Amino acid sequence: MLSKTCEYALRAMIYIAQQSRDGSMINIKEIAAKINSPELFIAKILQGLSRQGFLQSSKGRYGGFYISDDEAKYSLADIITAIDGDKMFAGCGLGLAFCSETNPCPIHNTYKEARDQLYEIYGKTTLSQFRTENSLEKLQLRRE
Repeated sequence: MLSKTCEYALRAMIYIAQQSRDGSMINIKEIAAKINSPELFIAKILQGLSRQGFLQSSKGRYGGFYISDDEAKYSLADIITAIDGDKMFAGCGLGLAFCSETNPCPIHNTYKEARDQLYEIYGKTTLSQFRTENSLEKLQLRRE
């Protein structure tokens, strides 16, 4: 359901949130290695999220990415929407243009319930929840 770009974005943001809790910048090489992502691909994703205000970036030898306490208040739903749009939380389960409340497709009502539950789960989960000492150890970042 999530695009590959969105999966990488979530993994990177979670990693940065956890690693930058003491104020340090995390360089792109470390991020890419730890989340098993191509460096240039994740750099482009994170630069876009930085422009949107989800994290801070700094260029140069000691540069990298950082998530402040304020930025850690963003939910995973915010990041998903920034990367993939709101289709996962608002679209038709079959991708049909005509599907709506007044003209539902056969799976509309069931899918709407599942979609609303997903939004609640992702919406309640913030980056700050990954800033605890042991959160990353408990989290198994998916390796491709």
